[in-house]
Amino acid sequence: MELKNELKILTGILVVFLAVYFLPVESVVFTSAVAATFDLARWYAREHVILCLLPAFLIAGVISVFVSQASVIKYFGAKARKWAAYLMASVSGTVLAVCSCTILPLFSSIHKRGAGLGPAVAFLYSGPAINILAIILTARILGIELGIARFIGAVSFSILIGMTMAFIYRKEEKIRAAEQLNFPDIPETRPLWQTSIHFFLLVLILVFANWGKPSADITSGLWFTIWNYKWLITAALSLGLMYSLIAILKIKWWKVALGTFLIAWVALLTNSPILSVTTGIAVISILGLTDKHAQGENREWIVSSWGFAKQIMPLLAMGVVIAGFLLGSTHDDTSIPGVIPNHWIAWAVGGNSLLSNLLASIVGAFMYFATLTEVPIIQGLLASGMGKGPALALLLAGPSLSLPNMLVIRGVMGTQKTIVYVILVVSLSTLAGVIFGTFF
Repeated sequence: MELKNELKILTGILVVFLAVYFLPVESVVFTSAVAATFDLARWYAREHVILCLLPAFLIAGVISVFVSQASVIKYFGAKARKWAAYLMASVSGTVLAVCSCTILPLFSSIHKRGAGLGPAVAFLYSGPAINILAIILTARILGIELGIARFIGAVSFSILIGMTMAFIYRKEEKIRAAEQLNFPDIPETRPLWQTSIHFFLLVLILVFANWGKPSADITSGLWFTIWNYKWLITAALSLGLMYSLIAILKIKWWKVALGTFLIAWVALLTNSPILSVTTGIAVISILGLTDKHAQGENREWIVSSWGFAKQIMPLLAMGVVIAGFLLGSTHDDTSIPGVIPNHWIAWAVGGNSLLSNLLASIVGAFMYFATLTEVPIIQGLLASGMGKGPALALLLAGPSLSLPNMLVIRGVMGTQKTIVYVILVVSLSTLAGVIFGTFF
């Protein structure tokens, strides 16, 4: 036994040594891929973690702690009307301006609280896929027909994928449903409308803090106005959240006032939204952890949010690193190729063949798209010769899936269900692309 363990250690040392020894540091492709990996990781940390993921963890914590299991079952579980559960899940993306990674803590939370597999998966797909801002941007920049097709495809796919998953695992879901039917209706510790106010304040802060910059030709209108005043709107919503901590969560007013003063001081001193949001999240966390009232729920809220962060962040980091190395880093005005050159992708997805649509769906499924970034990326691919069918396939598969996303989903619902979910998304996106490309 000891010899076997020593051989394992020796093998590990040899593998690492040989990998370092033959490291192709002189290769331009390799050095570019390494640069892309670090660039994507840095951009993700700067632009996505603080403004998107951290608020999402707090939102997931609200669902996990303040929303009772009975309530989740009532709207998404065995006790819910199927049409209502799927309808609610399928249009959730119009409210949540999130990407394939930000939706994960929310999906994990409702799934663990008893939501049926079908509605939970519909919610998982629709969250990033039906982002109303992205739909509008798609129609404006890529054409009205692509915008409409993306919206119809995303809504219908979320329902169809959810129902298909529920059908495939119907025996497992039947057992789960039977358990839920015997679940007692435990009353909420506070009225649901109060929890909803607290929840939607956090959601709106997430939405407006991440409101996408309009294209250069948009200099007026609602979108431009909101973009201009997004941080004032976010600040106003943050004040509402602070009031919610006092009125709904019953945290002592002087503690909240002190925290609010600290956040305002950081905002005025640094003029940095990132530092202001970071300070705000730190203040809320400290207020929740140190509060001794409300039967410990406030502390449990922060602890639950931290639990989601511990579960999801390492897997996301791993996925971002792999995606950056293989597919490169494309964001804002930056484009650094990975091991797989961008022009290979553009060449592979030209025309409207079944293969080009399938490749577009697969590439989209593994690439990481932050909210709204898929539109300029596809605009560039269209200019390089990408067909409109593969463009739609990429739009339907890309925002809802990514390699980091898959790794986390596997941890929530298992390897087999994750594979089935990915196959369904890729297959339906491919089919939609072929049909769309035939007519347009």
